[in-house]
Amino acid sequence: MVIYSFTFPATVFALDGFDPYLIGIGRAGIASVLAAIALLAVRARPPRRRDLGGLLLVGAGVVFGFPVLTTLALDRGASSGHAAVVIGLLPAATAVFAVLRAGERPSGGFWLAAAAGAACVTGFTLVQGAGRATPADLLLFGALIAAAVGYTEGGRLARAMPGWRVISWALLLTVPATVPLTAWLYATTGPQWTGRSALGLGYVAVFSAYLGFFAWYAGLARAGIARAGQVQLAQPVLTLVWSALLLAEPVGLATAAGAVGVLVCVALTQRTRVRREGAPALASCDTFAHDGRESVTTP
Repeated sequence: MVIYSFTFPATVFALDGFDPYLIGIGRAGIASVLAAIALLAVRARPPRRRDLGGLLLVGAGVVFGFPVLTTLALDRGASSGHAAVVIGLLPAATAVFAVLRAGERPSGGFWLAAAAGAACVTGFTLVQGAGRATPADLLLFGALIAAAVGYTEGGRLARAMPGWRVISWALLLTVPATVPLTAWLYATTGPQWTGRSALGLGYVAVFSAYLGFFAWYAGLARAGIARAGQVQLAQPVLTLVWSALLLAEPVGLATAAGAVGVLVCVALTQRTRVRREGAPALASCDTFAHDGRESVTTP
């Protein structure tokens, strides 16, 4: 969450010199190079055919959907702090998809706490938008659905393979789209390289689009997607801090109250039980390659 809490401020930095579509798609193009190097280093075998659908959903959700939609929202007027609080609905959406796709069964107490967090975010959105959702808010709502799908599929796949391989293969499967689009956008949008824009793009490409998923998918697989996903409710508070320090954004009473509200809700969700049906053994991060063959140790 610390890595992801810098994503929105870094995106605002990147918008100083780059087109929002170039940021949203280009970060994946850059991250795919790192993914290819990592997979080649361990001589990883291609993913199983039955995993390809899930990996494509990961790509659709966290390689395309979330980055592009959030960048557009920030480009169209949403502040970094505002976006972070709205995305606070993401854990609730992730829990829904964890039930639909990953066989998890959260308790009634969990749903009450998650619903309270969602209510806090909805109320905040309506207060900030004078009783209605703004176009930027609609983009953020679309982004959180895309991320919820990508998180759920990634956490489900990480039960059988290390989390870093999940995001690596998802990035490589999208290369036929991300690399040509990145090249075309770079050639046609007139990017302006400054220290601020380069720092922002570099951060979202290396950390937000790639390295952050190493720990995130492993955590979702080990702790359960629905329950571990609720930890992300703490992200708005951290992002508000970075937005104030790095972007000099004012933190109003409504924003602070919304962030604290979702933080309380995450504490409540962590005290509830989530039952998981038919979960396979978890893949450990200890993966070895010998003569092109891999063995994965499991707890």
